[in-house]
Amino acid sequence: MSMADYRKEEYWSRFANNFNDDQTYVVGEAVQQAIFERLSGESGLGELLEFGCGAGFFTKALAENASHVMATDLSDEMLAVARTQLKDCQNVVVEKTDCERTNFTDEKFDSVFMANLVHVIESPSTVLQESCRILKGGGLLLIVDYTGYGMKRFEIMKMVIRYLRKWGKAGKPPGYFRGRLSPDELCSLVESAGFKVEEVQLLGDKMKALYLRGKKI
Repeated sequence: MSMADYRKEEYWSRFANNFNDDQTYVVGEAVQQAIFERLSGESGLGELLEFGCGAGFFTKALAENASHVMATDLSDEMLAVARTQLKDCQNVVVEKTDCERTNFTDEKFDSVFMANLVHVIESPSTVLQESCRILKGGGLLLIVDYTGYGMKRFEIMKMVIRYLRKWGKAGKPPGYFRGRLSPDELCSLVESAGFKVEEVQLLGDKMKALYLRGKKI
């Protein structure tokens, strides 16, 4: 493991035990519920790979409509929590994987999902290109990312205060933090990696999240 990978794993691992509850506190239940319902409406996901599963919050929604889910993360501590959270999901396997460098064969998966990765990793283009490589032709890409784009300034200020209360002492995640990722910026990244964007939505009322569906060209 490189020093950069170690720093990333160490950073996220310290939040593992209470990650789902803390994230709900920071962003609120309403936008999380909107995302969960949107994911639950996806069908025919087949063999699905999840990058950055964290503590497994969104994995359950995907598992209902996939034949098999491989939920991956770089943090051992996050994976331990995810295994507990997902123990009743018989079609889910939890595995340690670096989303920027995987060992999966070409065109292995029908679908790839990533939540809250694009705005915190150093090179989202690398992860998106890797996703394109391991997806079958016409495979589905699903991206969810919380964003300050479209939020009122006062709501952003309140969210930042909640964020600092829970995670502020740890500083920003290693890499580059894109706190106001826009639909156009996300679409540009996805299209440059070899996908056709079918849909991009801005979910939520006070808090916002981008929801993108794309297909491998």
